[in-house]
Amino acid sequence: MSTHVKRAFKYRFCPTDAQAAELSRTFGCVRKVYNLALAARTEAWVTRQERVNYNATSAMLTAWKKTEELAYLNDVSSVPLQQALRHLQTAFTHYFGKRAKYPRFKSRKTSRRSAEYTASAFRFRDGKLTLAKMTEPLAVVWSRPLPEGAKPSTVTVSQDSAGRWFVSLLCEDPSVQPLPATGQAVGVDVGLDHLLTLSTGEKITNPRHERRDRAALAKQQRRLAKKEKGSANRARARLKVAKIHARIADRRRDTLHKLTTRLVRENQTIVIEDLTVRNMVKNHRLARAISDAAWSEFRSMLEYKAAWYGREVIAVDRWFPSSKLCSVCGTLRDRLPLNVRTWTCDCGTTHDRDVNAANNLLAAGLAVTVCGAGVRPQRITPDGQSATKQKPSRREP
Repeated sequence: MSTHVKRAFKYRFCPTDAQAAELSRTFGCVRKVYNLALAARTEAWVTRQERVNYNATSAMLTAWKKTEELAYLNDVSSVPLQQALRHLQTAFTHYFGKRAKYPRFKSRKTSRRSAEYTASAFRFRDGKLTLAKMTEPLAVVWSRPLPEGAKPSTVTVSQDSAGRWFVSLLCEDPSVQPLPATGQAVGVDVGLDHLLTLSTGEKITNPRHERRDRAALAKQQRRLAKKEKGSANRARARLKVAKIHARIADRRRDTLHKLTTRLVRENQTIVIEDLTVRNMVKNHRLARAISDAAWSEFRSMLEYKAAWYGREVIAVDRWFPSSKLCSVCGTLRDRLPLNVRTWTCDCGTTHDRDVNAANNLLAAGLAVTVCGAGVRPQRITPDGQSATKQKPSRREP
């Protein structure tokens, strides 16, 4: 079955001084338009209980450009400004659908610096990308080729906190096709000592990327804390801290991409645990380690790659006692402290905590695919393993 997958291909580029100035102006105008539209929509809702849609804010943008105070909005391409209004409309749609919180104003210091260009605002020809209001193409570092015959539908230009410039091209990738079906299924238990433990018994070491740079990061953060706010020295010190954070994030993302790609290629069904990481990081003793493991990012990558390649990801209910349940006889222990890594069941089986959890997750996931069970696990199961509430995340192409 053929699929039409749109992928974003992200590359670094080095702008000229003129291009950097133009893009910085565009980022500022995008932020200004977004905040003005958000303020207008908020005021209309608070005072008149009126919902202002995208068309109304687009008309407001035309009026703003005619004022003397906001005449500088005419100096940049109008497409990123219109896209900012569309993004705001999407944010309100998610809010009223109870899928997100109320939209927040963009900050000059903390918000992401980006601008989105649609097909009418850029030219991609012979491997050269030229944006609106620019005379020269961007010096893009083509670290990997685009799909043959690819025609980008949108281009997003961004600058991260470390000062690096990126361009992301969204286009269809015909090379993404469902993989041949395989009968393999695997349970995956995430952890801190070992990043992943598979039901096959394999354990994947946690690289602990943040710990490797912790001393250098602490040193630069101490230097940053001593700099006067608003000074050029503070700006340079902040950039050094941001570069260390960027290096950590890049290594972490690279590791997760390799692991998730391997799991999707080798297995037809992958069973994981539905963890609430945002609650788990409230434990201040483990918050740093949990954040460094990036369990949420791992799950996100696993799910979208499984959707691409025709695999299935099943998330077992977070209350399922995977560690305390014997995978051989089904006996449930009353308690199992976190420092206990191996334990012996009454049936005589000695379990590795993580491998046992992965085996139980796999069994629970396969049970729900067969019988469609949808009941939360009981805290006490005297006669063995119970059915569990699952969240299959397979997306039909």
